[in-house]
Amino acid sequence: MIGRTQMDGNEIRDLGAGANQTGVRAHNERLILSLIQRHGAMAGSDIAKRTELSAQTVSNILRKLETEGFLLRGEPQRGRVGKPSVPMALDPDGALSFGLKIGRRSSDLVVMDIAGEVLGQSQLTYRYPMPDQIFGYLETGMAALSEALTPHQRDRLCGIGIAAPLEIWSWLEPLGAPEDMAVWQGLVFEEEVARFSSLPLFTVNDATAACRAEHVHGRGRQFRDYAYFYIGSFIGGGIVMNSTVIEGAQRNAGALGSLRVSDPQGNVRSLLDMASLYLLEAAIEESGGDTAALWRQPQDWTGFAGELADWIDLAAPAIARGARAACAVIDFEAVLIDGAFPTAVRTVLAERVAAELAQLDMRGLVPPRVVEATVGFNARVMGAAAAPIHAQFFLN
Repeated sequence: MIGRTQMDGNEIRDLGAGANQTGVRAHNERLILSLIQRHGAMAGSDIAKRTELSAQTVSNILRKLETEGFLLRGEPQRGRVGKPSVPMALDPDGALSFGLKIGRRSSDLVVMDIAGEVLGQSQLTYRYPMPDQIFGYLETGMAALSEALTPHQRDRLCGIGIAAPLEIWSWLEPLGAPEDMAVWQGLVFEEEVARFSSLPLFTVNDATAACRAEHVHGRGRQFRDYAYFYIGSFIGGGIVMNSTVIEGAQRNAGALGSLRVSDPQGNVRSLLDMASLYLLEAAIEESGGDTAALWRQPQDWTGFAGELADWIDLAAPAIARGARAACAVIDFEAVLIDGAFPTAVRTVLAERVAAELAQLDMRGLVPPRVVEATVGFNARVMGAAAAPIHAQFFLN
């Protein structure tokens, strides 16, 4: 049974039913934690209705999770009849994790709690990433962020998540990176991290990580099936089906940047070469602008108006064609647009993609909604930090 609830006037899909058998306590605990994370504080009676678990099963699980420090008991809410209901909410300090996003122009590091709040963050920018630099940054950055945590929060750290492109050593020419980037090939992240931390490590494709962040903490909760486009140095994406982020057999599902689409001249090209930010970066460099400003926080792109307009003119039709191709394979109800750019840029791009898609031949297809995502620049690093928490405490 699929139920629905409301958040700011928008529907949030439920996660399905639980099971009452004695051998599935771990699954039911994850289900209840996921429901509370997704919908906010909930009383046991509401949880029982949504999960189809017995009231006694729910009560036992809530008591256990509260004792273990994952849930907080709210103030009793008295209704018209019966006993007051007691809403249970996630304890933000129930679990914390570090997240590292390794990008081709910058790396971001956060420490995040189980409720999705970023408690501390730092950034490293460069012309291209090298392992010694990146893992040195992770080691010192984790130590610095830990200092701002309370002793209890440090005790609740449950892991490290790293989000990186599938082949970070690839596509060197567009970025002007040297051939020695190949040192990344075959590098074992677990061995590098084990040199300075005993926390468990979870790795994920960077675009999939961004998709998970949007699905858990952003607008993705409103849809069951959607394609998610994330535009960074190279455009990538993610796929959500039946309210589940799909990683794929090779952990590369949603490689939307590899879709082949036609350019304004009718030539068939990779979406990577028509809608990636490296193209905007190259145009700014050619005009003598400060390309490093593209990646610095807070972002200020006001000096790139001309180059940005040209980039959107090229990228929006290409993304629309990519969205059509994706919807021809899977009947997505929505296409979400996100990226490593200011909110105003995301808004304009999403509107343009929607307008371009409306002009395409959609015979045989049900046109999806094209909507603006909400997490934005931090999606990849938040998705990285979410990986340890979701792997250990939530359902996908």
